[in-house]
Amino acid sequence: MAARKATGKTASKSKRPVAGGKSGRPPRQRHARAHAAHHAKSASRSSAKHPQKWSHQVMETSDAMDIEHDIFRTGSAESIAESLKRSSTRSRRRKGTPFQSAMSMLNFYINRAGRNLPKARRDTLQQAKRKLREAFGRAP
Repeated sequence: MAARKATGKTASKSKRPVAGGKSGRPPRQRHARAHAAHHAKSASRSSAKHPQKWSHQVMETSDAMDIEHDIFRTGSAESIAESLKRSSTRSRRRKGTPFQSAMSMLNFYINRAGRNLPKARRDTLQQAKRKLREAFGRAP
């Protein structure tokens, strides 16, 4: 041992993490496997109890600004933009600027509809985004 210190060489250590358990795998891999198994179990349980998505609860119980009923379903791009601007400027319950609040509501609806939104309606809502930017004096 004294000869080893004299030459300056030290025992090389492995750069792999030492396994702390019985599986022989590094801790990160054991954790990932356990996490995946737990996620699979909880996903199957939660889908049976709660078929609705979190966004449905937000739409039903949120204390966000009040908007006209069915404005996203029936209105033209101009009427959607004007309604959102009117609602966001009147609201006292917003956290950001009126523009941010209005754009957030529009994006929330588009994202919540997902693939179920017909192309024509999606195009109308995208046009409403442009009209909303114009209404607030933002660059399109």
